[in-house]
Amino acid sequence: MTKTLTVLLALVALAPAAWSQDRIYRCGNEYTNNASQARERGCKLVEGGNVTVVQGTRPSSAATTQQGGGATTAAPAASPSNAPRVDANDQRARDSDARAILEAELRKAEARLAELSKDYNNGEPQRTALELRNPQVYIERTAELKAAVARAESDVAGIKRELARLPGGAGR
Repeated sequence: MTKTLTVLLALVALAPAAWSQDRIYRCGNEYTNNASQARERGCKLVEGGNVTVVQGTRPSSAATTQQGGGATTAAPAASPSNAPRVDANDQRARDSDARAILEAELRKAEARLAELSKDYNNGEPQRTALELRNPQVYIERTAELKAAVARAESDVAGIKRELARLPGGAGR
C-alpha cells in the first residue's frame, strides 16, 4: 500500500512539469510558443519531445563594415583589453619562426608532390609484374596515385596560402 502511494505521489508531483511546456512551433530556423504568431507565419507544430533553444549572439554594429556592394563583413577583431601584450620584437621572432616552419613544410610538400607526379606519370604509371597479369590492380593503383597527387597539390596550395597570410611577405 505504501509503495503504491509513493508511486502515485511521485506521478502527481511530476505531472505539472510534463504539462508546463507550451506548444512549440518551428518557423524556419526560429522557434516560438506564440500560437497566433505561428499561425500568421505558417509555422509547424514541433511534436515529440522538449525543445531547448539557446539564444545566439549577434555581432555589434561596430564589428561590421559596409562594403561597396551592400554586403557586410566582419571587421578585424580587436584584442580584449585584458589580453597579454607581446613585444613587437617577440612578435617578429614568432612570425619569423612560423614562416621558417611553413617554408620547411612547403619544401617537403613540394618534394612529395614531385615524387608522386613522377610515379603517376600523367596517368600512365610504370606497370609492375603483378599488374601485367592483373590489370585491375594497375587501375586501382593509378586511381590511388591520382588521388594522392591531388591531395599533395592541395597541401602545397594550402601551405602557400598560410605563408601569404603571414606578415612581412607574400610567400612564394
